[in-house]
Amino acid sequence: MDSFKFGQWNLSWLDGGITNMDGGAMFGVVPKPLWSKKYPHNDANQIELTTEPALLTIDNHHILIDSGVGHGKLSHKKKRNYGVTRESKIEQSLEKLDLKTIDIDIILMTHMHFDHASGLTEFKGEKLVSSFPNAKIYTSAVEWDEMRSPNIRSRNTYWEENWKPIQEQVITFEGEIEVLPGLKMIHTGGHSNGHSIVLMEQDGETMVHMADLMPTHAHQNPLWVLAYDDYPMTSIAAKQDWIKKGIANNWWFMFYHDSFYRALKWDEAGKEIVDSVKRVPFE
Repeated sequence: MDSFKFGQWNLSWLDGGITNMDGGAMFGVVPKPLWSKKYPHNDANQIELTTEPALLTIDNHHILIDSGVGHGKLSHKKKRNYGVTRESKIEQSLEKLDLKTIDIDIILMTHMHFDHASGLTEFKGEKLVSSFPNAKIYTSAVEWDEMRSPNIRSRNTYWEENWKPIQEQVITFEGEIEVLPGLKMIHTGGHSNGHSIVLMEQDGETMVHMADLMPTHAHQNPLWVLAYDDYPMTSIAAKQDWIKKGIANNWWFMFYHDSFYRALKWDEAGKEIVDSVKRVPFE
């Protein structure tokens, strides 16, 4: 299991599953001869995208950033359509750290699309229940509102089974919120109207989790946005701001979907990777 010491905090990445999505959709209007040099694809033109949450341990708090693709909930059709080749094994990952799902007390949901939110609930018999019953679940108010009342486009990714069992656990915010000292969520919009990033500051260093504004290291260019983005110009503006700021200040960038890097730093020109935590695939 990949891990990283960030100041006094510990990061471990959990087995949240794998999807394989169309490369053209994941890079929007960017021509394939360009994006395919940055990220490999299979014969079906799909790129492998992990859905592997980070577990952040701060003092006695056990914090998940997003929740994986879930297990035992996806139909054969959904697995086929979304290229799901591996479902979540969060409970097994936690066991290796001598933890249980009941030990998770905070979950930071950057947004509530199925590949981030399906791990929030699970079947116990024929009943859907919360996978993390003791957790406070943070997401932006805009995201939570749309999750429960999706429009004609977003209803394909905001699923009732991912929010109804956990609705009493949800805490929403406007703008930004400091969940714990040095740990913030900031509403950006873009990928979804309620999309947020996570900012971590510890011992003089900063790490930013850009979520689906920059799902992989290959999406660093501000113009390389997803066809899935509901508000692409908002994504571009947010990427211009946060990526420029992060590179200029030697920040770590962390990923949820990247099959090659958990986190990395770029040089001051943004051209070369100067430090990284590489991903080792789960067996």
